[in-house]
Amino acid sequence: MRFTLLLIVGLITTQTFAQKTNSVKATDTKPKLVVGIVVDQMRWDYVNKFKPFFKTQNGFLKLMNQGASCNNNLIPYLPTVTACGHTAVYTGSTPAIHGITGNSWYDNIQQRMVYCVEDNSVQAVGIENSSAGKMSPLNVWTTTIGDELKLATNFKSKVFGVSLKDRGAIIPAGHSADGAFWYDSKSGNFISSTYYGKSLPTWLTNYNNAKKVDSFYKLGWSLSLPANVYEANCDTDQNEYESIPFGKDAKGFPYGLNQFIGKDYGKVANTPYGNNLVLDVATQTIINEKMGLDDITDLLAVSFSSPDYIGHAFGPNSWETLDGYIKLDELLAQFFTTLDQQVGKDNYTVFLTADHAVAPIPGYAQKHKIPAGTITDDGIKNELGKMLTAKGLNPKLISAITEFNIYFNHNLMDSLQVTQDKLTSLITNYLEQKSNIIQVVESRKAAIAPLPQSIRERIVNGFNPQRSGDLMFITKSGVVGGGNTGTGHGVFYNYDAHIPLLFYGKGIKKGQVNNVNYMTDIAPTITTLLGIQMPSGSIGKPILEVIQ
Repeated sequence: MRFTLLLIVGLITTQTFAQKTNSVKATDTKPKLVVGIVVDQMRWDYVNKFKPFFKTQNGFLKLMNQGASCNNNLIPYLPTVTACGHTAVYTGSTPAIHGITGNSWYDNIQQRMVYCVEDNSVQAVGIENSSAGKMSPLNVWTTTIGDELKLATNFKSKVFGVSLKDRGAIIPAGHSADGAFWYDSKSGNFISSTYYGKSLPTWLTNYNNAKKVDSFYKLGWSLSLPANVYEANCDTDQNEYESIPFGKDAKGFPYGLNQFIGKDYGKVANTPYGNNLVLDVATQTIINEKMGLDDITDLLAVSFSSPDYIGHAFGPNSWETLDGYIKLDELLAQFFTTLDQQVGKDNYTVFLTADHAVAPIPGYAQKHKIPAGTITDDGIKNELGKMLTAKGLNPKLISAITEFNIYFNHNLMDSLQVTQDKLTSLITNYLEQKSNIIQVVESRKAAIAPLPQSIRERIVNGFNPQRSGDLMFITKSGVVGGGNTGTGHGVFYNYDAHIPLLFYGKGIKKGQVNNVNYMTDIAPTITTLLGIQMPSGSIGKPILEVIQ
C-alpha cells in the first residue's frame, strides 16, 4: 500500500514537473512578445536633435521617457555596414565569429564575390523566377535571439522578420524562423523564399494585391512641418552635393511621385512611405499570425530601411532626413498603439537600435570647413593595378577591394612567386602616401598594429580569414566611400559607430545608462530578460541596468 501511494505521488510529481517545464512561458516578468526594431542608418544624435520636432509623445519619446536609454552604445567591429549590424544585434557577436563580414565580400574559399544572404538552393516565393527571392540565412554561422527562443520553447515560439531589405528581414529572424518577408522593387510585392515555405501567407498575398505603394505615390512627399522649421535646423533644401533619386528635375520639396505609379516600385524606398509598407506588413504579421496571444514568448524583428536610402541620398543634415524621422515617429506611435491593443500594454518588450550610422555629406562638411573627402574602391583598385604594372607585376594579384578590404589573389601569388610580405609592402607604401588614408593594416596582424587599442580591436573583431581581405586601409575622418553626391558609412569614427539603443516595456527599468556599452550587448540583454540561453557566438554582456 505504501509503495502504491509513493508510486502515485511520484507519477503526479513527474507529470506536474513535465507540465511546468515543457516550454519557457511568459510570466509576470517575461513578455509575451519581443519586438526588435532596427532603424537603418540612425545616428545616436538624432534622438536628441529631432526630439523638439516630434508631433506625438507616443513614438520615439515614449521609448525615451518611459523606457531605458543607453546613451553611449557603440559598434565594436569593422566595417560598420547593414548586414554586419543586423547580425551583431541579433547574435551578440562580431564578423570574426558570426561570419557576416559585409553586405558582400570576396570569399577566399570560393574565390568569388558573395552576397550576405544569397542561397542558390532556394527559390523565390511571391514572385516567379526572380533572383531576389534566392535568399536565406545560410551564411550566418551562429544562432540568433530567435533561434535560442525557438530552442527554449521546443520550437513553439513564433519568430518573423520584416524589412524592405532582404538582409534586414532574413538575418534578424534567424535560422529557424517561421517567416521572413522583404520588398521586391520590381514587382512592388513583399516576397520570401522556399527556405521558409512553399507559398506566402494568404494575408500577405492579399496585401500585395492591393498595391499600396501606388496609393502612397499618389500622395507625393510634402513637409510635415512649416518650411521655416527646416530652414532653421537643416542645410538648404537644394544642394549640388545631394543625390537626385527622383530625377534630375526633382531637387526639393514638395516631391511629386505620380510618375512612378505602376512603373517604378523601387523609388518608394527613397521616401518615408517605405516605412509605411514595412509597418503595414509588421502589423499584419502580428494580427494574422496571432503573435503574443499565448503564454509562449514570440519575436518580431522589424527593420526600417528607408532612413538609409534617404540618408545616403540627402545626408544627415537635410530636410529629407528630418522630415523622414518626423513621419517615422508618427508611425512608431501608431505601431505601439497596435501592440497595446493586440498584445496588451504590459505584455510586450521593445528594443530600438540601428545597424550603423552615417557621415555628413563631404560637400556639406567642406562647406563648413569640417575635414572630409571621398574615395572609391574602383579608383583604388585601378591605381594599385597601374602601380603593380609599373613594378613589372600582374595587376590581377589583387582579387577585389570592398568594404575597405583589399583581397590578394593567392593562387596567382604562388604561381608568380610573389610573397605576402612583398605585395603588402608595395601596397602599403603606395596607399600611405595618399592624402585620404592614414594607415594600411595587415588584417592578420591587426592586434599589434600601431593604432589605438579600440581600433585594433575593431579590426580583429571584423576579421574572418575565409571572408575578409588581407589588408584594411584606414581613412581619415570624414572620408566617404563614393562619388561627388550623397554620403556613406563603414568606418570606426563616431559618426558611423555611435548608435541609439532604447528599451521599453515588460521587464524594462526606466532610466538613463551613460556608461559605454556595445551593439553586441543587445542580444544577451534580451535573452537574460527572457531567461534563455545567449546566442551561441555571443561575446556581449547583458546591460543589467535596464532590466527590472
